[in-house]
Amino acid sequence: MSDGPEYTVREAVFDLLRQLDIKVIFGNPGSTELPFFRSFPEDFRYVLGLQELVAVGMADGHAQAAHNAALVNLHSAAGVGHAMGGIFTAFKNCTPMIITAGQQARSMQPFDPFLHSAQATLLPQPYVKWSVEPARAEDVPQAIARAYYIAMMPPRGPVLVSIPADDWDRPATRISARKVSTAVMADTAMLCGIGAALQACARPAFVVGDAVDRDLAWDAMVALAERHQARVFASPMMGRCSFPEDHRLYAGVLPAAREGIVQALDGHDLVLVVGAPAFLNHIEGHGPVLPAGASLFQVVDDPTLAAWAPVGTAVVGSIRLCVEGLLQCPPPVIRSQPAVRPALSPASAPAGGRMSADYVMQVLHEVRSPDDIIVEEAPSSRPAMQRYLPITRSAGFFACSSGGLGFGMAAAVGLALAQNQGGQRRRVIAVIGDGSAMYAPQALWSAVQLKLPMTFIILRNGVYAAMHSFAGRFGFAPDDIPPGTLLPGLDYVLLAQGQGCDARRVSSAAQLRSALQEALASTVPLLLEIEIA
Repeated sequence: MSDGPEYTVREAVFDLLRQLDIKVIFGNPGSTELPFFRSFPEDFRYVLGLQELVAVGMADGHAQAAHNAALVNLHSAAGVGHAMGGIFTAFKNCTPMIITAGQQARSMQPFDPFLHSAQATLLPQPYVKWSVEPARAEDVPQAIARAYYIAMMPPRGPVLVSIPADDWDRPATRISARKVSTAVMADTAMLCGIGAALQACARPAFVVGDAVDRDLAWDAMVALAERHQARVFASPMMGRCSFPEDHRLYAGVLPAAREGIVQALDGHDLVLVVGAPAFLNHIEGHGPVLPAGASLFQVVDDPTLAAWAPVGTAVVGSIRLCVEGLLQCPPPVIRSQPAVRPALSPASAPAGGRMSADYVMQVLHEVRSPDDIIVEEAPSSRPAMQRYLPITRSAGFFACSSGGLGFGMAAAVGLALAQNQGGQRRRVIAVIGDGSAMYAPQALWSAVQLKLPMTFIILRNGVYAAMHSFAGRFGFAPDDIPPGTLLPGLDYVLLAQGQGCDARRVSSAAQLRSALQEALASTVPLLLEIEIA
């Protein structure tokens, strides 16, 4: 297609998206977005979310799987407002995402029209890396190009471009995508200093976070841990798994509490934090942040994390390049292997009554393929998952790093869509709490419409169990039930069937294994509601 008077903003944007290899658009449309979709190109795919949070969640999962920015189209202030929980999670997940938001026509804006976004660029802040409403219609393609490069720069994240409805038919000039390196080199001297400290220490411990797996540094991280015989802990509240959890050096997940972190790291004289904060806490703590005699080193791709670390030396750069650089440093003196974590006792099937989350995770581990991808949003059952459902492959685990609910079911759909398109065919299993499932259940409809071979597991315990576990820390007596935390009368089988999704209820241990095997073999979305204690 040649440039000329008939070449419009719409055509320029679609041409740019082709060059950026973005051909799937997630969204929930409104009136101000309709001009964008007139004469929708046949080589693009529109994926509808029945609520904006679902659209953003699907885009989040798809972008993480594809290692490329996803495009989400939302409706002015109301649509962006509905999506803010998902945008916050994408920001915390460091997910590259271009959000285009509809805006009323430029000629109407001086008169505060219906469905106008009065301060469109301020609405999503501070949870976007950049937001803009271009000054002229012809600037829209260049704004989207800039948004893409900003979204892809580490730490990656969402950006927003507000686009008036009458901009799409205006004349434009073709924009050519540029090659922009996103790998930031670290300070070589400081990296060598970390290498020297690793060589000289006696009992190193590594703490790995989301950015290791996000930056494709899984194998290099394993090699570095084996080289130094370092115990490896997972950072608290992780949204990705960055080290094989069946590895002899794996030491478990750090608690999100200062005193617990210090206790877990006790006995180590050097702590190397890679791709994670140092350290993320969920509850107030007191005292030292490190065991006595330990030194802290941190390698991150986010300057903000380096800035607020309370102690230690921090290096900012590409996680993969930094870890590979540390592998080039002189080897350590011979070290003895650290003690291996004691094996867990098997979880037993209940003689009667509901199953434990431990038992469900154990059976799921036995029947699923190690290549399957687990998406988790079951906060109270996550410890059981960490005990009995080890993640052993890169890109094998996804959760929300924000703590906000509504990510899991939608992100699982986006991940499954990317697997279906990319030819890898890794099955996606969403493990969702019954409370979490009610935040974005419309994702089931999208999964059905897309005909994705994926599994939804709803762990039904009838309460916001995470709230119960925290109640004691805030002065509740053991038998007190915080108000608003019981969930009676919900039927997830009927909820799924109402959206066209096949579903089963599992109420006993005798049913569990065969139900899981059926669900994992299904060629269409299938939901299991599993009743747990």
